[in-house]
Order: sequence, then C-alpha cells, then structure tokens
Amino acid sequence: MMSTEKRKLEHIRICLEEDVGSRTGGAGFDSYRFRHNALPEIDFAEIDTSLRWLGRSMRAPLLISSMTGGTEEAWAINRNLAEAAESRGWAMGIGSVRAAIERPELVRTFRVRDVAPSIPIVANLGAVQLNYGYGAAECRRAAELAEADALVLHLNGMQELFQPEGNTNFKGLLHQIEALCAQLSIPIGVKEVGWGIDGETAKRLADAGVSFLDVAGAGGTSWSQVEKYRTGDPSRKMAAEAFADWGIPTAVCVTEARAVAPNLPLIASGGLATGVDAAKSIALGADIAGFGRSLLGAGVKSAEEAAARLERIEFELRAAMFGIGAGKLAELRGTSRLVSRN
Repeated sequence: MMSTEKRKLEHIRICLEEDVGSRTGGAGFDSYRFRHNALPEIDFAEIDTSLRWLGRSMRAPLLISSMTGGTEEAWAINRNLAEAAESRGWAMGIGSVRAAIERPELVRTFRVRDVAPSIPIVANLGAVQLNYGYGAAECRRAAELAEADALVLHLNGMQELFQPEGNTNFKGLLHQIEALCAQLSIPIGVKEVGWGIDGETAKRLADAGVSFLDVAGAGGTSWSQVEKYRTGDPSRKMAAEAFADWGIPTAVCVTEARAVAPNLPLIASGGLATGVDAAKSIALGADIAGFGRSLLGAGVKSAEEAAARLERIEFELRAAMFGIGAGKLAELRGTSRLVSRN
C-alpha cells in the first residue's frame, strides 16, 4: 500500500497540474449580487473586519483552508502560507496530521507556530479514522503536534471511495464525534472536503456538540477528480467522471446550515475565488470564509507571493463592504443588499 507521505505528494502535484475542479457550475455565489449603495456614508479607511475566533484575534474573517502536510514540499508550502497568514491576520488550517501520527519524523512538516505565533491554527484529521483505531488520545495528539488551537475532523466519504487505499466504513461516526466533543477540552469542528454539508447534517453535528462547522461545499476542488488521476483502475477512472458534478454548492450549504444552527460558528469554503465571494458568504450567514487550492500555487512560490494574494482578497472583501455601506462585519452579515439574480 502506498505511504501517506507519497499520497500527499501526489495530491499536491495533481492539484497544481491537473483539471480537478468540480463541474457543479460554481459554488453558488454567482446566483447572488450586491445592490450597489451610491451613498455608503462610511470611510473606507475605517471599515473594521476584525474578529476573535478560538480565543485569538484575527484582522479579517478569512481562513487558509486545510490542504497539506507530511512531505518536505508540504512543509515549505505550509510555512509560506503560515507566514502570509500571520502577516495578514488570517486563520490557518493544516492538512491531515495522520501522517505525523503514523511517522513522528514528519511532525515538523505540520509545525508552523514559530512563524505564525498569534493566529488561530487548526489541526485536521479524517473523521473516518475513528473507525480505524483512532480515539481521543490520537485526536489530542494531533492538535498537540500541530500546536493548534482546535481540531477539525474532515468528512471525505466520496474521496475515500475513489481512493485506491481508501477507508470506507463511515458507520456510527456521529456517535463517535459526539463522544469526542464531550471528552476533549479543545474545540472540535467538522468539515467536508468539497461536497458540502447540508442543513440536516449540520443540525445533527450541532446537536452532537461540535464547536464549529466548515461546510466546504461543491464548486472548487473535486476530490473524486483528484483520485481519478491516481487510480490505475480504468473502471474507477470512468466512474469518477460520473461524479464530477456531485455535491451541494457552497452558498446553498451556508444558508441551510445557518438556518438550523443560528449560533454555531460557521465557515464557508469550497470554490471561493475572490473577496467578493467571501463577502457574499458572510452576508449569507457565514462567520469566516475559507480559501484552499486557489492559494496553493502562491504558497509553492513564496510567503511574499502568498501574502500578496491574501492582501488582494482582503481588499476585495473590504471594497464589497464599502460598496454596500457596511462598515463592520455585523452589518455585512445582516445586510439586505445581497439579492438573488433570479
């Protein structure tokens, strides 16, 4: 069986070089537009996008989504992204820490706290590992190894199904997630990886006691498409094509999740490309907007390149707020100026 380390390296290469975008027709944000306010009555310089999350201050409601770790290449990418996140006041997600639990020599590829001392850092593990020998001790260890403020468990059933070495026993995970939330003192969140969390599932997870949700909807990376490029099975390659448009668009996930969990911290990720998308997601009910593969190329190049990309997204977010006359995040979240295009 292929090592986790080699698999992570393949994932990076495929995400950078191949067409692995979802074919759902986007993340759903194109269905909405902001109504321009010609008289915003605010000073652009005074727009406040700051917030606190996981006990730490952020200068913008923006997150670098969990992507990678476990290889030397991933270590360099993570450090570049973490330096950029620290310089701009974003939160930072780390890729699945399972590789470091399996092979302690890989721990350093996940550690970025030395270059990102003040921002929220979120460690990451596959929820399905709870059915393959992982428990509270391993989850606690994952957060400690990454020097993280929280742990997010990712739900990636369709990826595991198409992955040659995938784990597909997702039975009874809700009960295990609930038990884990009760056992551990660190915040436990749950995220999808690009097919979305609908309202019904969001309600079950909220009732189970999770500390936050990342809906990670369709519209960005399709991991069945990624795994298509890894499998040597022609039948699985063809089957992956049949699922290229699978999933719930991110905008739909946000509205459904917020409706059933009005007070739960909510992250919108999956196919966000601009700060305007971030603004729309917050107007729909999200607290934080997450960006993943769209930042990967910049993260490969340098911390400076990544920081420039983050700065542009921030400007677009603030410009959208200025354009509707929202001087703070609470005003963006409660705006009546986001309207359907239909």
